[in-house]
Amino acid sequence: MNLQYISDSKGQTTGVFIPIEEWNRLKEKYKDIEEEESNIPQWHQDIVSERMENYKKKPGSAINFNEAMDDIEKEL
Repeated sequence: MNLQYISDSKGQTTGVFIPIEEWNRLKEKYKDIEEEESNIPQWHQDIVSERMENYKKKPGSAINFNEAMDDIEKEL
């Protein structure tokens, strides 16, 4: 596959260019590849965006996955 990676001014990869012939082959192989439907309600997306902004402002306030799961299991 002849992919071209797109980078920002800092050298971070931000996208991928796929030649149309290869994209068409992928669409044939994976029939649902173009389905981009999101059933996530807007209010959920808003909460996640808000939490991501809070994390960016204060990353030390986050707990790790195992701690979060332990807290959830305690409440069950």
